[in-house]
Amino acid sequence: MKIEVDYLEFMWPMRHFLITCGDIEGKSNIIAVSFCMPVAKEPPLIACAIGKDFYSSKLIEDTKEFIVNVPSKELKKEIYYCGFHSGYQVDKFKETALTKKPAVKVKVPIIDECIAYMECKVTQKIITGDKNLFIGEVIEAKADEDIVKGERKIEYAKGDFPRKVYATRFNKK
Repeated sequence: MKIEVDYLEFMWPMRHFLITCGDIEGKSNIIAVSFCMPVAKEPPLIACAIGKDFYSSKLIEDTKEFIVNVPSKELKKEIYYCGFHSGYQVDKFKETALTKKPAVKVKVPIIDECIAYMECKVTQKIITGDKNLFIGEVIEAKADEDIVKGERKIEYAKGDFPRKVYATRFNKK
């Protein structure tokens, strides 16, 4: 017999990403997301869902740029910090000691400790319930050479179903 469940529970484990974004005054932020995926090969498009009221959502709306940084499992502590703290209250680069580096084609910084990144220009924003779905065209993509050549293996940061984050949305039974 099958029973009713929250549909999200069976979408996990999912890979975590660290999205960087920045405002016109040069401030920047990091948000941990799992709702991020490729949606087209030509042109290369990525979709990322970010809470409508989140600081990162405001920054991306303002600048029309973001970077999808790909962390390894060694950054799990930093990922969780960025996922459970708001950029409205804290400087996540400072608090996590993650290293800002300039990107190639956008003004948003990359995270040097991540193994790969994709620089994106927003082409579309779709409001999807409690999230803004930002569609970004990948205009630059880079990864650590030794990983691309297969000389170093890494494990990507993955997480279990985030009950702490979504618990407030579950129907209490």
